[in-house]
Amino acid sequence: MTMPASAPAGPDHDELIRIVGCRQAYHKESAADLVVLDDVHLTLRSGEIVGLLGRSGSGKSTLLRIIAGLLPPTSGQVLWKGHELQGPAPGIAMVFQSFALFPWLTVQKNVELGLEAKGVPAAERERLAENAIDLIGLGGYENAYPKELSGGMRQRVGLARALVVHPDLLLMDEPFSALDVLTAENLRTDLIELWAERRLPIKSVLLVTHNIEEAVLMCDRILVFSSNPGRVAHELTVPFAHPRNREAPAFRQVVDRIYALMTRRAPIVSEAELPGEEGPQPAPAVQIALPSLPINTMVGMMETLAADPLDGRADLPLLASRLQLELDDLFPLGESLQLLEFAELEDGDIILTQEGARFVQSTHDERKHILWHSLLHNIPLVRTIRAVLDERPNHRASAERFRDELEDSMSPDYAKQTLQTLIGWARYAELFDFDEEADQLFLDEEAS
Repeated sequence: MTMPASAPAGPDHDELIRIVGCRQAYHKESAADLVVLDDVHLTLRSGEIVGLLGRSGSGKSTLLRIIAGLLPPTSGQVLWKGHELQGPAPGIAMVFQSFALFPWLTVQKNVELGLEAKGVPAAERERLAENAIDLIGLGGYENAYPKELSGGMRQRVGLARALVVHPDLLLMDEPFSALDVLTAENLRTDLIELWAERRLPIKSVLLVTHNIEEAVLMCDRILVFSSNPGRVAHELTVPFAHPRNREAPAFRQVVDRIYALMTRRAPIVSEAELPGEEGPQPAPAVQIALPSLPINTMVGMMETLAADPLDGRADLPLLASRLQLELDDLFPLGESLQLLEFAELEDGDIILTQEGARFVQSTHDERKHILWHSLLHNIPLVRTIRAVLDERPNHRASAERFRDELEDSMSPDYAKQTLQTLIGWARYAELFDFDEEADQLFLDEEAS
């Protein structure tokens, strides 16, 4: 096994951050607390780039804010160099997804901000900022304003601003996701070269991403985050030296393994493993947050899977590449098809079920009928909505009632999105409709 070039032995392995049993929950009146993070354990040491890999909404950015000292956890312990973290630590810096530059300041002045806040004298600020700007490849742009720079150049300014204070730990919150593919690749490559050559004035990096290939390309360790609530579900070591070849079979094997881990279903608990009557009872089922996913996208995926050369089964990494889909697009799509029993996710593959194949082969009216039964059978909230509408003489009900019900187990934003997604699916199946102006769900004459 090749030792990562960026992980030297000896004192460089000093522990920087240790998180023990971290929990983050938000209190909701008249409802159970909304738990974002639960029982998170994590350790970061000098000399390594660690990736925190998970989907949007899994709590990755919340954890990053806790590590930065910007947000105290509800419970648990956060230790910075062996001491309880009390607010922002001087040895931690962060790079944001949105650049977060001040448009009225030049590149030089934006980079100097952190030094100015620390009380560094003007001459020293100028020297250190110029060094950081040169290091990150922006020499000559010191007097430019953010509006004059491309997205990639603005992100380099944000990176220089974080590096100029010589932090021990650099936190990066999806720093490449707002950039186009080529710009992101260029910045990733430059950053890894600087790290491998030990030219970056930092000891460790924690990279939050939802891009599996990016994590394998850059990181020495990858922590795979689960959702609802967020916690570290898996930890993998990436045994490759930099630079890495993403086309190498061993690289692809690691990518495939992560896809398999992230599509693995939770184990089924047998009756023998359930607590007895005297013990604690399992929590009641909660509603599932759904992505913003139009029905035509799901239909397109099923038709793609059914056609040659896939013939009902596809490797997720290859499918993502073929369809130009990111992790945050591909997994919710696959899981929604699995929820409706039109597809199965298994060991990093997506497989069309018999019902999914029947849907693809059916006429438009038959597809509506198939989806009708699937929604009623697989999504409890759809059954509830339909029952309420059937019982009422005017066949109408406030949508707010069902958003409130969803908010018992998810944030208001996810509740709104989930109900909107269900409305779109139900309209296709002609289960019920939505009056946007009145904010009411209703049955049309044919559906009732």
